[in-house]
Amino acid sequence: MRRVRQAVEDDVAELVRLRALLFETLGGSFFNPSSAGDWRDALAAVLKEQLTADSVRILAVDGDNGLAACGIGTIEQRLPGPHLLNGRIGHVIGVVTDPAYRRRGHSRAIMQGLLDWFREREVARVDLYASHDGEPLYRELGFVDHPDPSLYWRP
Repeated sequence: MRRVRQAVEDDVAELVRLRALLFETLGGSFFNPSSAGDWRDALAAVLKEQLTADSVRILAVDGDNGLAACGIGTIEQRLPGPHLLNGRIGHVIGVVTDPAYRRRGHSRAIMQGLLDWFREREVARVDLYASHDGEPLYRELGFVDHPDPSLYWRP
């Protein structure tokens, strides 16, 4: 297995490709709407900004021609509470492996790198959304069902 490394600006096009692959894999109109517009350009711009942000960690594994896998972690500062003493919540966003490189431990290695980064920053909790295929890995790493009900609103 190739080593996990921090992504750099030259990786942005591949990070966008892998994120698009993630949405295609999840399927359905919510994840891959026909009227989504050109979100890829907006994603590329945000990724370029976030590559060096203290609250974001973007990890990648190189393939033969481009990236084999990537994963993004973010830290959000919320108000402290009884189950969130320092208010820091980590989010794992879009761990994805190119189909040609699956079943080689890349997602596990990326997740271990992100979890180490969250621990170093004393994150109180890490949240993620798991695909059906990814859920067994996350459960092996200690993730459990979230006790909070989740709703969302779109303006």
